[in-house]
Amino acid sequence: MDSLGYSHAAPTGVEGGGASLTATPSELAADERRAAVATAHADEANALLRALPVDEYEFLLPRLRPVGLRFRQVLIEPGVPITDVYFPRSGALSMIATEQEGGEVEVGTVGKEGMSGLPLLHQTDRMPFRVFVQIDGDAWRLSAEAFQGLIEERPALRRVCLRYAQYFMEQIAQSVACNRLHTLEERCARWLLMTHDRLEEREFELTHEFLALMLGVRRAGVSVAMGALQEAGSIRYTRGRIAVLDRPRLEEASCGCYRITRAAHCRLLGEPPRTGG
Repeated sequence: MDSLGYSHAAPTGVEGGGASLTATPSELAADERRAAVATAHADEANALLRALPVDEYEFLLPRLRPVGLRFRQVLIEPGVPITDVYFPRSGALSMIATEQEGGEVEVGTVGKEGMSGLPLLHQTDRMPFRVFVQIDGDAWRLSAEAFQGLIEERPALRRVCLRYAQYFMEQIAQSVACNRLHTLEERCARWLLMTHDRLEEREFELTHEFLALMLGVRRAGVSVAMGALQEAGSIRYTRGRIAVLDRPRLEEASCGCYRITRAAHCRLLGEPPRTGG
């Protein structure tokens, strides 16, 4: 762990009645496999992978490895070759600009709507930002070498990844506009909504210090903005944990950038994930 606290560190079968009495065991096995893959595809938590055609998802699935994501675990370092691509299924990743006068600032967030390692899609193996785990979760991991081979060989995978890259670019551009035009309270509400979308629970851990890093502002400003949202009944903040109490009210407190970003995801990749909490 460095001075900033970063660490480097079941199929379902086909229901009875659907198969012919004359079907061979191999045909039955194939039917069961297709049903299992279709179920896994429909239930896939990562929206990018769920946007793939079922046969493409079936081809990719055996090549993915499930891994846990630990808070502040570093996945990519600035200027260092990317070794793996991660498709989060829960939790969230932050992309941080580190070599800035005055400290670090978040430039992008990745959750179960996407993937890390986008430079690999554009024929380069490194980036000037650090990517680390912002909120614990789990993901599918694929080696950088395997990913680069697959996007060359599998047009459907390349097409979906490119559409996600476009969405991510639009998300970053919208964040730039948001930071210039909108109040800190609006920006704070937007960031909380985007984080809430990526999680399975309505409560998550988040300190004022960390949110200040995410928004590129001083801690005192975050305290004022969070206090206003809590007084309005949108959230509850106690001991480093945030609970979203009234999501519609939180959406009202946010600027229009949140809705623009969600609309971009719908246009490019389909309905983005949203927690039921």
